Amino acid sequence: MDSKVFIARHSQVLEIAKALSSPLRLRMLDILLGKPHNIKDLAKELGILTSSCTMNIQILEKLGLVETELVPASRGNQKICKAPFSEVVLPVLDKVEEEDNHLVTINMPIGLYTDFEIHPPCGMLSDSEIIDYLDSERAFLSPKRSYAQLIWFTDGYIEYSFPVDIPRGHPVKSLQVTTEVCSEFPGYKNDWPSDITVWINNQEVGTWTSPGDMGARRGRFTPAWWGVENTQFGFLKSWRVTHDGSFIDGVRSSDVNVRDIHLLEDYRIKVRIGVKKDAAFRGGLNIFGEKFGNHPAGISLQIELES
Repeated sequence: MDSKVFIARHSQVLEIAKALSSPLRLRMLDILLGKPHNIKDLAKELGILTSSCTMNIQILEKLGLVETELVPASRGNQKICKAPFSEVVLPVLDKVEEEDNHLVTINMPIGLYTDFEIHPPCGMLSDSEIIDYLDSERAFLSPKRSYAQLIWFTDGYIEYSFPVDIPRGHPVKSLQVTTEVCSEFPGYKNDWPSDITVWINNQEVGTWTSPGDMGARRGRFTPAWWGVENTQFGFLKSWRVTHDGSFIDGVRSSDVNVRDIHLLEDYRIKVRIGVKKDAAFRGGLNIFGEKFGNHPAGISLQIELES
């Protein structure tokens, strides 16, 4: 069965967590994932009263974790229940960030880039279709690029412009770019290294070597229509610039520091990601959106302010 994922809204997290703390409701979902049931048959399989079964189904239905449908029966109608999701994601990180007034987080869809220089093989997908034509630079000018959920190219770069959202009088302590990426190979090739570099305001902050273009098994959020013989997921990587230098996932990558990227000299922060022409491993680049890969995110820019 292909995995369908339910991503809870922040306002739902506590209520869903409470609902799923019940072993009975978890058992219900497990049974309904295998096969839809009517209330009477579900109650019988669980060994509970029909009234108790109905009450618990209503709780799950209200949250969107169970879908029900009235269908004709030999005597009137019967309610058929099914569980459309095999995974539930409770996003708590953004809530923490919202409550911390020393963090500014801007999430950018991967299709809203402002500049690019790419070379085929290349292309873009939404969560439901190929955008324009494969292996055509023209596709990267399509208005439909705003719906992109997977972008790939062999070498070159793609650049995003983030607004400078820094309150006056608040010095910047650090800046971090986070996104899911991997190498690019026609179809996929798990052993295909690529040197992926990030620049912030034209300053090179670090290069990470992706081990390959990952396929063979479906990414958690990759839609079912995109076959497993193609790229499926990448690696969630973070490039961070501090007063002491730049780091990739906590490992020092360069001496570029916060002062070097001149954050307050323009109305935007330019973030470029790509593969250099002189890279040791020119294995291309895949960038994943929130509906592709293993992580429900596009490109995130997080600015940490001094206390």
